[in-house]
Amino acid sequence: MKKNNIFHLTAVAILLALTGCEKKIDEAFANPNASVRVPVERLLPGIIGNFVGSSAAAGSAYGTANDGLYIGRYVQFWATNSAGNQYDQMGGATGASDILGSVWAMHYFGMGENLNKMVKWGIEEEKWDYAGVGYAIRAWSWLQLTNMYGEVILKEAFRPDQLVFKYDTQEEVYDSVRAIAHRAIAYLEKTGGQASQANLAKGDAYFYNGDVNKWKKFAYTVLARSFSHLSNKSTYNADSVIRYAQLGINTNAENATAKFANTGITGTSNFYGPFRNNVGTLRQTEYIANLMNGLNSRFSGTADPRAWYLLRENTNATIRGIKPNKGSSGLAANDQPRSFWGQPFGTATAPTSDANCKYIFKNGAPFPIITASEVKFMLAEAYLRKGDANAARTAYIDGISLNFDLLTSEYNSGVPVDKVITPATKAAFLANAAIVPDAATLSLSHIMLQKYIALYGYGMMETWVDMRRFHYVDQDPKGGQVYADLVLPTGTDLFINNSGKYTYRARPRYNSEYLYNVAELTRLGAIALDYNTKEQWFSLK
Repeated sequence: MKKNNIFHLTAVAILLALTGCEKKIDEAFANPNASVRVPVERLLPGIIGNFVGSSAAAGSAYGTANDGLYIGRYVQFWATNSAGNQYDQMGGATGASDILGSVWAMHYFGMGENLNKMVKWGIEEEKWDYAGVGYAIRAWSWLQLTNMYGEVILKEAFRPDQLVFKYDTQEEVYDSVRAIAHRAIAYLEKTGGQASQANLAKGDAYFYNGDVNKWKKFAYTVLARSFSHLSNKSTYNADSVIRYAQLGINTNAENATAKFANTGITGTSNFYGPFRNNVGTLRQTEYIANLMNGLNSRFSGTADPRAWYLLRENTNATIRGIKPNKGSSGLAANDQPRSFWGQPFGTATAPTSDANCKYIFKNGAPFPIITASEVKFMLAEAYLRKGDANAARTAYIDGISLNFDLLTSEYNSGVPVDKVITPATKAAFLANAAIVPDAATLSLSHIMLQKYIALYGYGMMETWVDMRRFHYVDQDPKGGQVYADLVLPTGTDLFINNSGKYTYRARPRYNSEYLYNVAELTRLGAIALDYNTKEQWFSLK
């Protein structure tokens, strides 16, 4: 009897101990499938990480940089150092591949419900700044998403009780982008409650450091982009572009830029740096090289001093590039461009140090998301379309000038001593009539090519929007191709599934849509092998 009582009491003690242990475990490791509430300050860093390329247990590289590896081939920022790559051939993703699905995963998963919760809890806790930042990011993300994929899941997005979802039109998404951006601005202007720069900076340390005024400019710039993208529409309104661009990012101090702690852990360094080892086979193209070495016909033999900041020289100390799908493109060994990490043309492995790297290809280099230079080129295009050539020329000069200043202040490492840009270098370039013609001669081609240069390396998503607006090879009203000298792949250099057409969209992410949402994809025509060539609403006339 006594023995049984002792056994009973021991059992109760063990049960109580286990119960207490279980409670502590539950507190420390909350059920990820339950509705767990965490401080909004802890949510924002991971959300911001998705601008470039986040890392998570459920997946990694969700963001613009991973898909940018392939979009950069479409716009001829770079090409592979060997022939036969389907993305050099402007092909879309094929088979059971999630390539070109990172922006999809960024929006619906990486940011997804985390962003929804941050906004919801931010409002409940009167942290208006967190709610405003959340809405600003969501507006940006919707615009990135639809510009990449066209029709997407809008009205039924983020419904946990559904397995399949209906897609909505791009026009509806654009309307939502604008409504959400305005909502962001309203919350960012709201004071009182628990809003404060110091508290916002806890979650925003690697972007704007809690500056709500800069976040407002970010939201206004998203609005400006949304109006600028519709230049082919009868409803295009240059005044809307101008209004929101003027309210948006206008100085380099206001640039939206992702920054990295660079602690030696993968997720804390630049996606294009050697530590992440993602761009080893990529080389600058002939197109960007010729834009900057003086061989592009639009700029009449004028070499661009920024080439030594953006591009890689060869062993002959000249700037040359390769053609898409042509490997070394027939260049002699000494003319072949080095890798973006300074390695020989044929070397794909990353160096152990980034000491010989430059620009956005260093481990800790900041990665621009939106810059003032881009905004000035949007303004220049809008003014020119409106018929105000003098204002267009002023904005055009500002766009080039701001890009010079960004490179010389933020990306000046690894530049040969004799190629360092000085104020005199910059002044001489801007005084060159081949680069900055008079107002009457300034063309869309001038503007779009200088914008292309200013966005080189990081702005491939926006450059792809621009190129599709001009259908890659549209003519300038003042003569010549807008993207002067651009030659797209043809014949066997164009991917066989394209059926002779250019790429205008990516297909939705394979592992979420092509496994579970097949009926809706069939309705859209997304099962077709050439779905990637279907022109999007924003670029249609």
